[in-house]
Amino acid sequence: MIQAKIPTTPAPGTAPVVAGAARSAPSASAIYEGFKAQRNELNNQLEQLQNTRQGINNELEGMPSSAPQRPGLEARLKDVDGRISAVDQMLAGNAAQIAQAAAIPGAVVEPPQIINQGPPEDAYVLGGLFMLIVLLPLSIAIARRIWRRSSAVVTSFPREIAERLGRMEQAVEATAVEVERIGEGQRFLTRLFTEGEAARVIGAGAAQPLERKQSKSPERLP
Repeated sequence: MIQAKIPTTPAPGTAPVVAGAARSAPSASAIYEGFKAQRNELNNQLEQLQNTRQGINNELEGMPSSAPQRPGLEARLKDVDGRISAVDQMLAGNAAQIAQAAAIPGAVVEPPQIINQGPPEDAYVLGGLFMLIVLLPLSIAIARRIWRRSSAVVTSFPREIAERLGRMEQAVEATAVEVERIGEGQRFLTRLFTEGEAARVIGAGAAQPLERKQSKSPERLP
Protein backbone atom coordinates (compact mmCIF):
# COMPACT_ATOMS: atom_id res chain seq x y z
CA MET A 1 0.00 0.00 0.00
CA ILE A 2 1.41 3.37 -1.04
CA GLN A 3 1.26 5.81 1.82
CA ALA A 4 0.50 9.44 1.07
CA LYS A 5 3.49 11.64 1.75
CA ILE A 6 2.63 14.66 3.84
CA PRO A 7 4.64 17.71 2.81
CA THR A 8 6.85 19.09 5.52
CA THR A 9 5.76 22.25 7.25
CA PRO A 10 8.02 25.19 6.37
CA ALA A 11 9.45 27.38 9.06
CA PRO A 12 7.55 30.58 9.83
CA GLY A 13 8.50 33.40 7.51
CA THR A 14 10.08 31.10 4.87
CA ALA A 15 8.52 29.69 1.71
CA PRO A 16 8.51 25.90 1.20
CA VAL A 17 11.30 24.55 -0.98
CA VAL A 18 9.95 23.15 -4.22
CA ALA A 19 12.03 20.72 -6.33
CA GLY A 20 13.28 22.26 -9.53
CA ALA A 21 12.44 25.78 -8.37
CA ALA A 22 16.02 27.06 -7.98
CA ARG A 23 15.76 29.29 -10.98
CA SER A 24 12.12 30.54 -10.69
CA ALA A 25 10.74 30.34 -7.17
CA PRO A 26 6.96 30.61 -6.90
CA SER A 27 5.52 33.67 -5.28
CA ALA A 28 4.07 33.64 -1.80
CA SER A 29 0.58 34.12 -3.22
CA ALA A 30 1.01 31.11 -5.53
CA ILE A 31 2.15 28.95 -2.63
CA TYR A 32 -0.83 30.07 -0.55
CA GLU A 33 -3.28 29.31 -3.36
CA GLY A 34 -1.61 25.92 -3.88
CA PHE A 35 -2.16 24.97 -0.25
CA LYS A 36 -5.81 26.06 -0.54
CA ALA A 37 -6.26 23.92 -3.67
CA GLN A 38 -4.70 20.96 -1.79
CA ARG A 39 -7.20 21.48 1.03
CA ASN A 40 -10.12 21.42 -1.39
CA GLU A 41 -8.88 18.20 -2.97
CA LEU A 42 -8.39 16.56 0.41
CA ASN A 43 -11.90 17.55 1.43
CA ASN A 44 -13.31 15.97 -1.74
CA GLN A 45 -11.39 12.75 -1.07
CA LEU A 46 -12.61 12.68 2.51
CA GLU A 47 -16.21 13.11 1.39
CA GLN A 48 -15.90 10.25 -1.11
CA LEU A 49 -14.38 7.96 1.52
CA GLN A 50 -17.15 8.78 3.96
CA ASN A 51 -19.79 7.98 1.32
CA THR A 52 -18.05 4.66 0.63
CA ARG A 53 -17.98 3.85 4.33
CA GLN A 54 -21.69 4.66 4.64
CA GLY A 55 -22.50 2.30 1.76
CA ILE A 56 -20.50 -0.53 3.34
CA ASN A 57 -22.25 0.02 6.67
CA ASN A 58 -25.64 -0.19 4.96
CA GLU A 59 -24.68 -3.49 3.34
CA LEU A 60 -23.44 -4.91 6.66
CA GLU A 61 -26.63 -3.90 8.48
CA GLY A 62 -28.84 -5.85 6.05
CA MET A 63 -26.57 -8.90 5.95
CA PRO A 64 -26.70 -11.81 8.43
CA SER A 65 -23.63 -12.54 10.53
CA SER A 66 -23.15 -15.97 8.88
CA ALA A 67 -22.99 -14.59 5.34
CA PRO A 68 -19.76 -15.42 3.44
CA GLN A 69 -19.47 -11.85 2.08
CA ARG A 70 -19.41 -10.30 5.53
CA PRO A 71 -15.66 -10.80 6.29
CA GLY A 72 -14.69 -9.15 3.01
CA LEU A 73 -16.92 -6.17 3.68
CA GLU A 74 -15.54 -5.81 7.19
CA ALA A 75 -11.97 -5.85 5.84
CA ARG A 76 -12.90 -3.26 3.24
CA LEU A 77 -14.52 -1.12 5.93
CA LYS A 78 -11.35 -1.31 8.02
CA ASP A 79 -9.26 -0.24 5.01
CA VAL A 80 -11.57 2.71 4.33
CA ASP A 81 -11.31 3.76 7.97
CA GLY A 82 -7.52 3.77 7.67
CA ARG A 83 -7.66 5.91 4.54
CA ILE A 84 -10.05 8.34 6.24
CA SER A 85 -7.64 8.64 9.16
CA ALA A 86 -4.73 9.33 6.75
CA VAL A 87 -6.71 12.03 4.94
CA ASP A 88 -7.60 13.60 8.28
CA GLN A 89 -3.90 13.78 9.17
CA MET A 90 -3.13 15.34 5.80
CA LEU A 91 -5.85 17.91 6.33
CA ALA A 92 -4.37 18.79 9.73
CA GLY A 93 -0.93 19.29 8.17
CA ASN A 94 -2.45 21.29 5.32
CA ALA A 95 -4.20 23.60 7.77
CA ALA A 96 -0.86 24.33 9.45
CA GLN A 97 0.75 24.98 6.05
CA ILE A 98 -2.00 27.38 5.03
CA ALA A 99 -1.68 29.27 8.29
CA GLN A 100 2.10 29.62 7.88
CA ALA A 101 1.84 30.56 4.18
CA ALA A 102 -0.70 33.26 5.01
CA ALA A 103 1.84 34.82 7.38
CA ILE A 104 4.18 35.59 4.47
CA PRO A 105 3.71 39.19 3.22
CA GLY A 106 1.94 39.25 -0.14
CA ALA A 107 0.52 35.72 0.17
CA VAL A 108 -3.07 36.77 0.85
CA VAL A 109 -4.34 38.97 -1.97
CA GLU A 110 -7.33 41.05 -1.01
CA PRO A 111 -10.13 41.05 -3.59
CA PRO A 112 -10.50 44.36 -5.40
CA GLN A 113 -13.06 46.66 -3.92
CA ILE A 114 -16.13 47.28 -6.02
CA ILE A 115 -16.49 50.99 -6.65
CA ASN A 116 -20.09 52.05 -6.82
CA GLN A 117 -20.52 54.29 -9.83
CA GLY A 118 -24.15 55.11 -9.11
CA PRO A 119 -25.67 57.38 -6.49
CA PRO A 120 -25.07 56.55 -2.84
CA GLU A 121 -27.51 54.52 -0.79
CA ASP A 122 -28.56 57.63 1.11
CA ALA A 123 -30.06 59.01 -2.09
CA TYR A 124 -32.37 55.99 -2.40
CA VAL A 125 -33.40 56.34 1.25
CA LEU A 126 -34.13 60.06 0.89
CA GLY A 127 -35.99 59.44 -2.36
CA GLY A 128 -38.19 56.83 -0.71
CA LEU A 129 -38.95 59.14 2.21
CA PHE A 130 -39.79 61.99 -0.19
CA MET A 131 -42.19 59.77 -2.12
CA LEU A 132 -43.79 58.52 1.10
CA ILE A 133 -44.16 61.91 2.78
CA VAL A 134 -44.87 64.25 -0.16
CA LEU A 135 -45.96 62.38 -3.27
CA LEU A 136 -48.24 59.86 -1.59
CA PRO A 137 -50.49 62.43 0.19
CA LEU A 138 -50.49 64.61 -2.92
CA SER A 139 -51.58 61.72 -5.12
CA ILE A 140 -54.30 60.79 -2.63
CA ALA A 141 -55.61 64.38 -2.60
CA ILE A 142 -55.66 64.56 -6.41
CA ALA A 143 -57.43 61.22 -6.62
CA ARG A 144 -60.09 62.33 -4.14
CA ARG A 145 -60.64 65.57 -6.07
CA ILE A 146 -61.05 63.70 -9.35
CA TRP A 147 -63.39 61.24 -7.68
CA ARG A 148 -65.58 64.06 -6.34
CA ARG A 149 -65.77 65.68 -9.76
CA SER A 150 -66.65 62.42 -11.41
CA SER A 151 -69.33 61.70 -8.77
CA ALA A 152 -70.87 65.15 -9.34
CA VAL A 153 -70.99 64.58 -13.09
CA VAL A 154 -72.46 61.14 -12.60
CA THR A 155 -75.17 62.48 -10.31
CA SER A 156 -76.12 65.24 -12.80
CA PHE A 157 -76.47 62.88 -15.74
CA PRO A 158 -79.24 60.68 -14.30
CA ARG A 159 -81.53 63.68 -13.69
CA GLU A 160 -81.45 64.72 -17.34
CA ILE A 161 -81.81 61.16 -18.46
CA ALA A 162 -84.72 60.66 -16.05
CA GLU A 163 -86.54 63.66 -17.48
CA ARG A 164 -86.02 62.43 -21.01
CA LEU A 165 -87.14 58.96 -20.06
CA GLY A 166 -90.23 60.42 -18.39
CA ARG A 167 -91.18 62.32 -21.55
CA MET A 168 -90.53 59.24 -23.66
CA GLU A 169 -92.69 57.18 -21.31
CA GLN A 170 -95.56 59.68 -21.60
CA ALA A 171 -95.30 59.66 -25.39
CA VAL A 172 -95.28 55.86 -25.46
CA GLU A 173 -98.33 55.73 -23.17
CA ALA A 174 -100.19 58.22 -25.35
CA THR A 175 -99.32 56.23 -28.44
CA ALA A 176 -100.48 53.05 -26.75
CA VAL A 177 -103.82 54.67 -25.86
CA GLU A 178 -104.32 55.85 -29.44
CA VAL A 179 -103.42 52.42 -30.80
CA GLU A 180 -105.89 50.85 -28.39
CA ARG A 181 -108.60 53.25 -29.56
CA ILE A 182 -107.85 52.46 -33.17
CA GLY A 183 -108.01 48.76 -32.36
CA GLU A 184 -111.35 49.17 -30.63
CA GLY A 185 -112.70 51.10 -33.65
CA GLN A 186 -111.53 48.37 -35.99
CA ARG A 187 -113.11 45.71 -33.84
CA PHE A 188 -116.38 47.69 -33.73
CA LEU A 189 -116.43 48.12 -37.49
CA THR A 190 -115.61 44.48 -37.99
CA ARG A 191 -118.43 43.49 -35.67
CA LEU A 192 -120.83 45.77 -37.55
CA PHE A 193 -119.80 44.37 -40.88
CA THR A 194 -120.16 40.86 -39.55
CA GLU A 195 -123.58 41.52 -38.07
CA GLY A 196 -124.71 43.26 -41.30
CA GLU A 197 -123.67 40.31 -43.41
CA ALA A 198 -125.45 37.95 -41.06
CA ALA A 199 -128.59 40.08 -41.18
CA ARG A 200 -128.55 40.16 -44.95
CA VAL A 201 -128.04 36.39 -45.06
CA ILE A 202 -130.88 35.83 -42.61
CA GLY A 203 -133.12 38.26 -44.50
CA ALA A 204 -132.35 36.55 -47.79
CA GLY A 205 -133.05 33.15 -46.27
CA ALA A 206 -136.42 34.28 -44.92
CA ALA A 207 -137.47 35.92 -48.19
CA GLN A 208 -137.03 32.80 -50.30
CA PRO A 209 -139.76 30.71 -48.52
CA LEU A 210 -142.19 33.62 -48.79
CA GLU A 211 -141.60 33.86 -52.51
CA ARG A 212 -142.15 30.14 -52.87
CA LYS A 213 -145.41 30.34 -50.92
CA GLN A 214 -146.61 33.25 -53.00
CA SER A 215 -145.77 31.43 -56.24
CA LYS A 216 -147.57 28.25 -55.17
CA SER A 217 -150.67 29.86 -53.64
CA PRO A 218 -152.43 30.91 -56.98
CA GLU A 219 -152.36 27.32 -58.29
CA ARG A 220 -154.56 26.16 -55.43
CA LEU A 221 -157.29 28.68 -56.28
CA PRO A 222 -160.25 27.32 -58.41
